[in-house]
Amino acid sequence: MNSTAFIINGLTLLCLIAAIKKDRQKTKKALKISVKASLRMAPMIIMVILIIGLMLGFIPKTTITRIVGEKAGFKGIIIVALFGATLHIPSLISFPLAASLLQSGASITSVAVFITTLTMIGIVTLPLEIRELGKKLALLRNGFSFIIAIIIGLIIGAIL
Repeated sequence: MNSTAFIINGLTLLCLIAAIKKDRQKTKKALKISVKASLRMAPMIIMVILIIGLMLGFIPKTTITRIVGEKAGFKGIIIVALFGATLHIPSLISFPLAASLLQSGASITSVAVFITTLTMIGIVTLPLEIRELGKKLALLRNGFSFIIAIIIGLIIGAIL
């Protein structure tokens, strides 16, 4: 376990102890809620792990590097932006996928664009958004979000 994980887990344990001391019943109730939420998320987490494993097993690193690596240019950024915009997975679960892409040769810019489009754009939820906000606002929001997500990724790539 690295030092960051050790510190986070230590702080979590200290907070849990403090919560138990303050109100044992509320802490017990909160733990039950968190276990139920974890069990609800487990199938999605397992599915993403399987997808990552299959992706890394069947797609060679050279292909990932060619499609979304440093030399892929703007075309690679657009590909990963479209991929992120169309996926409907919780962003927390996407981080391991993003890390795997990075380790497999994807550029930092591409990974940043992927995570940003994943969280800012909802192609799958667009019909609901159109119904609630109206077609014009929903399309404008998603369009501007797509452009801004690419800009954010380019800035992060330039900084890192």
